[in-house]
Amino acid sequence: MANKRNTVLYIGVTNNLSRRVSEHKDKVVNSFSSKYNCTKLVWFIETQNIKSAIYKEKQMKKWKREFKNNIINELNPDWIDLADRLI
Repeated sequence: MANKRNTVLYIGVTNNLSRRVSEHKDKVVNSFSSKYNCTKLVWFIETQNIKSAIYKEKQMKKWKREFKNNIINELNPDWIDLADRLI
């Protein structure tokens, strides 16, 4: 998730992406993403294994911002909100 100006990124894991994106957009939980207005889904991957998803999340949180930007740019070079594609 990113904020409107793409200056802040939030990385997380969920078992229901549509629901979780809605929670971010509606700021249901007082959290990092709500504090920094991370309401735009700019990148995601799916996995069948929760352990590998959590491992990937922890790994990505350690990456430098430039590497995260490059990963997003590969899939979504215009940084559009991908949430509409989930519905």
